[in-house]
Amino acid sequence: MTMSPISSPGATALLPVAGRVLMSAIFLVSGAGKLAAPAATLATIEAAHLPLPPLAYAAATSVEVVGGLLLIAGYRTRLVALILALFAVATAVTFHAALGDQNQMFHFLKNLAMAGGLLQVAAFGAGPFSLDARQGRA
Repeated sequence: MTMSPISSPGATALLPVAGRVLMSAIFLVSGAGKLAAPAATLATIEAAHLPLPPLAYAAATSVEVVGGLLLIAGYRTRLVALILALFAVATAVTFHAALGDQNQMFHFLKNLAMAGGLLQVAAFGAGPFSLDARQGRA
């Protein structure tokens, strides 16, 4: 019986970490963008009529940067993935709900797709190359 390349032990070990790195990229880039342009980010938050814009800014930036780094490291991965999934859905509903605009529809669906991938990570864990695995939590 021949093993498919994806079911080989090496691929099975590498795919989860590759997925975590790729999913983290959007959060890290977005968080860095918020840190680089706080006034523009605060204006966007204010335009969405969210309460306490400075607190919302700090929370969003922290979730993206810290969550992205923790996801890459594979630390408390199930919880981090769940938080990032909820963040992605909340962002979709809050900032991309103008579904008549094709660009906003794209961003709305992108956020839902990210949440779906993150829910997979929450369900199945970080995989063998993670801090969770080293601590017996994979």
